[in-house]
Amino acid sequence: MAGEEDDSPPALSVHALEALRDFMRERDCGGAGDGGEGSVGEDWGLSQFWYDDFTARIVAEEVVRVIGDAPERSVACIACPSLYTMLKKIYPGIRAHLFEYDRRFARHGSDFTYYDYNHPEDLPGHFEHRFYVVAADPPYLSEECLEKTTRAVQFLSEDHQKSPVLLLTGSVQQERAFSLLGVQPCGFRPAHKHKLGNEFKLYTNYDPGENVGGWELKE
Repeated sequence: MAGEEDDSPPALSVHALEALRDFMRERDCGGAGDGGEGSVGEDWGLSQFWYDDFTARIVAEEVVRVIGDAPERSVACIACPSLYTMLKKIYPGIRAHLFEYDRRFARHGSDFTYYDYNHPEDLPGHFEHRFYVVAADPPYLSEECLEKTTRAVQFLSEDHQKSPVLLLTGSVQQERAFSLLGVQPCGFRPAHKHKLGNEFKLYTNYDPGENVGGWELKE
């Protein structure tokens, strides 16, 4: 009746409902596509941001190029499930292994190992110095996180001084990344399905030549 308070929940407009449905679909699908993670949505609380398809493909193709015609060579993907997914898509026979904190990725079976960056060397002993290439995307832009990720990279690399390393992280880490891993920024700029405010770069500890934009020229 007029004058009485209406206790029923407010109704959303048609446009608001559609926007909500879009958000829910994207959250649940995690940006499905060539480099997406299918039904595994991003968990921003875990600092998860999937690469867009173009980025995932470019980096995956560079990993395959570095491995070369040597199928026995393997690659470790540290906290970068988008890259792992793309690698398996474009090169199904590749020996790739995902080290990831989010146990939802256990769906990858024997290719998945739980990894907590706070305990970088708390990994099965048979993985020590096993991987020819290591690609890493530290979940946080902090000195502590990069230092601990470096320890995981060194643990997994066949030779921590010579093995190819691809690091994807913010430009604010550039000097620290060079100090810890000897990596330099490439011209290629990684992008994410949800645009981030921080500029990201791809770094390598080897000269990629004309690939991935080459090394940036030093001033």
